[in-house]
Amino acid sequence: MTSPPPDLGVYVHWPYCARICPYCDFNVFKDRGRVGEQAALAAAIVADLAEQAAITGPRRLVSVFLGGGTPSLMDPAWAAEIVAAARRLWTPAGDLEVTLEANPTDAEAARFEGFAAAGVNRLSLGLQSLEDQALAFLGRNHDAATAIRAAEAATRAFPRLSVDLIYARPGQTPDAWAEELRRAVGLGAEHLSPYQLTIEAGTAFDRAVKRGSLVLPDADTGAALFDMTQAVLQAEGFEAYEVSNHARGPAARSRHNLVYWLGQDYVGAGPGAHGRLTLDGLRHATHAAARPADYIARVAETGLGFATRETLNPREAAEERLLSGLRITEGVALAEVAALDIAPDRIAGLVHLGLLADDPQRLRATAAGRLVLDRLTTELAT
Repeated sequence: MTSPPPDLGVYVHWPYCARICPYCDFNVFKDRGRVGEQAALAAAIVADLAEQAAITGPRRLVSVFLGGGTPSLMDPAWAAEIVAAARRLWTPAGDLEVTLEANPTDAEAARFEGFAAAGVNRLSLGLQSLEDQALAFLGRNHDAATAIRAAEAATRAFPRLSVDLIYARPGQTPDAWAEELRRAVGLGAEHLSPYQLTIEAGTAFDRAVKRGSLVLPDADTGAALFDMTQAVLQAEGFEAYEVSNHARGPAARSRHNLVYWLGQDYVGAGPGAHGRLTLDGLRHATHAAARPADYIARVAETGLGFATRETLNPREAAEERLLSGLRITEGVALAEVAALDIAPDRIAGLVHLGLLADDPQRLRATAAGRLVLDRLTTELAT
């Protein structure tokens, strides 16, 4: 009996931002009134999705994620066209999750009703902080009062709300962070994603670190802040189902992010978008052209926005599966990373160190292991 084709997620990258945050290394471009280019990009994304549907064949669609950049800056009518195309090209699951990333500016909040009408049922709101001083440091174009208004508007407009926060900021203490977390919980989100501030190469913060004008908390403080995150959110009824993601029960988990972490298939459309597709039993990696004009031109010329498309060998596919699977509490089945040929004594050693759970069937990071996940994955993959 033939197995059904794997479920599918769709990631759409909208690359425009009102301003570029100093910590951001995503594929983003200043939104300088490029209305004509943006309309052409929306049309190109729809065309790209149609061509990719011909490649994937029939699939059950479990999620659509409009990310960026700042997709909440787009015309809601374009979002409606993209969501409708995805629903038309694949078979939508009954509980299809459609997520939109947004910043909490008043201008974006004014569009929430339009995006809800377009089919968005989950908002991922980039609050980043509820402290005005921290928001200024992070280069955000909103203050705490605006963030609170946006969260209130989001709970009215969408069935589900997720909130992003950034911690391990200079001078931040665990007690202050705990108070900020509790305030964020009070906004009504059922999903929180607190991320430690990291310095990405080429960003404004990277240059500030090299100049010595920016000094982040040391490793011990970072660990204390991480531990406080777990303690506060657990006490508030959230489960840490992934390293940086907490949900109030399984139904509140991010279905789209689970596509990544469970090693499922996803189409990537839009400038710079990545995709992973299983075709004829092989894992394929796609990467779209990064610049909007180049992406639009690629779609016009070939039907697809791909700049590259490669077939991963079994070891490469297993390495990706390990990296994503260890991030979630369920871990990854040993059978799924068999190509890595991990020696049993290496696993036993990591279990002895308290970094892996003692599980003969799966690799699961413990709480201590999640603190050093990069080290853990390197130990297992090499």
